[in-house]
Amino acid sequence: MANDHRRLDAELAQEVLLDDSGFLRQIVERVLQELLESEMTEHVGAAPYERSATRTGQRNGYKPRTLRTRVGTLNLAVPQDREGTFSTRLFARYQRNEKALVLALMEMYVEGVSTRKVKDITEALCGTSFSKSLVSSLAGSLDAELGAWRSRSLKGEAYPYLFVDARYEKARVDHKVVSQGVLVVSAVKDDGMREILGVEVADTESEATYQELFRSLKGRGLKGVELVTSDDHEGLKAAIFRHFQGASHQRCQVHYQRNLLGTVGAAKRKELASDLKTVFAAPEREMALGLASSVAEKWRGKGQPKVAEHLEEHIEDCLTCLAFPESHRGRIRTTNGLERLNQEIKRRTRVVRIFPNREACLRLVTALAVEQSEEWLTGRRYLDMREHEERHREERAEEGAMLMER
Repeated sequence: MANDHRRLDAELAQEVLLDDSGFLRQIVERVLQELLESEMTEHVGAAPYERSATRTGQRNGYKPRTLRTRVGTLNLAVPQDREGTFSTRLFARYQRNEKALVLALMEMYVEGVSTRKVKDITEALCGTSFSKSLVSSLAGSLDAELGAWRSRSLKGEAYPYLFVDARYEKARVDHKVVSQGVLVVSAVKDDGMREILGVEVADTESEATYQELFRSLKGRGLKGVELVTSDDHEGLKAAIFRHFQGASHQRCQVHYQRNLLGTVGAAKRKELASDLKTVFAAPEREMALGLASSVAEKWRGKGQPKVAEHLEEHIEDCLTCLAFPESHRGRIRTTNGLERLNQEIKRRTRVVRIFPNREACLRLVTALAVEQSEEWLTGRRYLDMREHEERHREERAEEGAMLMER
């Protein structure tokens, strides 16, 4: 057995050296097969042919499974157990984001807007030729799953911190290539875990589109919002104040810094960035405002009245986070928590470049959002909410005392 493995490894190495196009597919196929075997071993409590007192089931052969990926078509053997209770987790993620990417490319060709190169790529990805009916069938099953995720209930949970961000993608709408706003809403639950709550694709990033997005979230049961972090988009802020009355708004400090640094020349940006860092590092609001005032006067004296006016008029919007627990401020002061998702969206959409329609864009972005949200919910706790809970207990005690005095 060991000799067989060494021979296979030698053959793979030789194919790499010979630049064989199929070597990567073989490597991926072998790794995935080993993962399937590991899952079955965990499920039945014993390795193949192992005698174990902890065994909870018996293997019962294999079922062939074809998996189409970006490295080609993989032929796998999925282990089976006698009771029929084994279900691999391996394909779940592929069923969403990989399918969404392949579908977008397939649609480009089917809709007659792609090149011969796109046709070659998609047929290589799918391992076979395809038709409109195949695209329709694949899209229908995937859209149903992703649609159910976008409309899932949020009842029973409170989400104190909300983060809203947007990016733009190109899509064909009515035979024209137009920019589409991709709106993403994430949140931190009252248990400290992160989750992506909503994804939408809209014609414009306007108050009306954000109104509809927030209305949908509230209809699904969103509650307990105390702080919303976003950029300074006027329509977005108007929608926040309308739908989350009583909640505070935190202007993303990174977005603000980019805007402010754009008002000075490259030679002065490092100094201005350092001044802003000092303001944002202040532990209390009053101290931060005092530092901001000093910075404004300094830059006014340097002949930069726009910088001074910008600080005096807008810096306070960036300091809302100082009213919340100190241990939370570093993570609620910006929308950077969504940056990884945006990077992944950009990496995937770079392959597509222009989506064949709005639905294809929504499909791929949703699939990536599902993957990211699952990683968050099964990963480490994002915030320790004990300080937040203690703060609420103190506020309730103060309110109770005031009522008693009356």
